[in-house]
Amino acid sequence: VEAQTQLKQQLTQNVAHEFKTPVCSIQGYLETILQNYPHAMSNEQLMHFLERCYSQSNRLNNLVQDISQLNDISNQYQRVNKEPVDVAQLVRNMLNELGNKIADSGMTVENMLPPLLVMNADPSLLYSVFRNLLDNAISYAGENATVRINCFRSDEQYYYFSFSDNGPGVGEEHLARIFERFYRVDKGRSRKLGGTGLGLAIVKNAVALHGGTISARNVNGGGLEFVFKLQR
Repeated sequence: VEAQTQLKQQLTQNVAHEFKTPVCSIQGYLETILQNYPHAMSNEQLMHFLERCYSQSNRLNNLVQDISQLNDISNQYQRVNKEPVDVAQLVRNMLNELGNKIADSGMTVENMLPPLLVMNADPSLLYSVFRNLLDNAISYAGENATVRINCFRSDEQYYYFSFSDNGPGVGEEHLARIFERFYRVDKGRSRKLGGTGLGLAIVKNAVALHGGTISARNVNGGGLEFVFKLQR
């Protein structure tokens, strides 16, 4: 009980900290506008501050959505709505949906999943697994990176997946903690890109809801690989 209380307190502190920065930024920009427009601020400066406000509001919105999803996942252990899902088709649809974002990053995605890879799963949670792993790769693998999505083995109970990139990888000291809520390998870069620090925590919990586990390792020659299994 004491450990759970400490965990909740830490989570509350983390949430408050994550909200503080964008809220203070929005407040500061709006205060500057109110004090200076129209007499001491041009329309160009006004647009600049409004764009900053909009960017920070998007960051807040992403935080709210990720925290909400994480809470939903935490409360779903007894009531996951599973149905037959073609994982290969789900990933193809996701890649088509994010085509512009992938192109803008210069990234190449190699979807090596075999066709008709059907498992009993919650489609929304399964989507979250691959979407958050892809968003993480787009943010940290670097420009012109290559991502590979593969199902490298299966047995009567599980499908075994790998999700890898050829980027810089992460320091060994970070590997054991990257699935923690709000943990960031590069805090400055993550905030600049609008990351919430919750994506991999969502992945870990969604994988667990499907009876699986996930781990991360650095690849020889460069890159980061996530290996996970999901019940069929």
